[in-house]
Amino acid sequence: MNSKSAPGMSMEEQDQFIQEVLKRIRYRMVVFSGKGGVGKTTVAVNLAYALLKADMRTGLLDADITGPNVPKMTGAESPPELMGHGGTMIPGEKNGLKIISMAPMLPENSPVIWRGPLRSGAIRQFLADVAWGELDFLLADLPPGTGDEVLTAAQSMKPHVALVVTTPQEVSLVDCRRAVNMAKKLEIPVIAVVENMSGFSCPHCHQDIDVFGTGGGEKMAREMDVQFWGRIPMELDVRRGSDSGQPIVLSAPESGSGTAFTALAGHVITHCPA
Repeated sequence: MNSKSAPGMSMEEQDQFIQEVLKRIRYRMVVFSGKGGVGKTTVAVNLAYALLKADMRTGLLDADITGPNVPKMTGAESPPELMGHGGTMIPGEKNGLKIISMAPMLPENSPVIWRGPLRSGAIRQFLADVAWGELDFLLADLPPGTGDEVLTAAQSMKPHVALVVTTPQEVSLVDCRRAVNMAKKLEIPVIAVVENMSGFSCPHCHQDIDVFGTGGGEKMAREMDVQFWGRIPMELDVRRGSDSGQPIVLSAPESGSGTAFTALAGHVITHCPA
């Protein structure tokens, strides 16, 4: 990536660039999970569009450097343009949402074989060198776990909100508890849990099937004294939309998942610090 944060620039100097960018963003939010496979990016993408539909100027930073899926899920697969000669990147835009991701900058199917410091450096560069402009919300879709990138994003972005995504099953909740405790240690002001894949309505018999159980996320949030911001059901159209770049909040806003994401955005707006 090109950069106005030139080689040899100190961390303190890059921090100044980051702080200048963050001054123009009203709220920052990180979306993460204790483990992979819980639908974290699906939640981040649909939540970003739900905030946009609520008249909130919104950006989405794909901070999962080695597994960047945001462009696929949104259809924003063109690389960012550069502004002038300084290396400042103009984020891509799809249906009004500003998006930055590593994926469009890589050859197709090329792996990112980077150690932690390089991945963390890329996140800082996405903050320092991207012309996000005036935003109400900037969401960062973080990689699963509690590693370097999560720590870097929290320290650099100074998020107002941490949204931890889990499924109802205990194997997910075990890791989710670790993610919640990390958010507490980082002193993020608002910490909330959302339970994804919470029940499946059979399209044939129309019976609700609790594939992964139900209620585990709410119970865990209550035990850990953090917010619980609802359940998102499993629907085939969510998967289809993710594969085709059509988030369900846009393609089927009246569906069970679409209304759940809209309600989730309402929680975010209501609970953000004044």
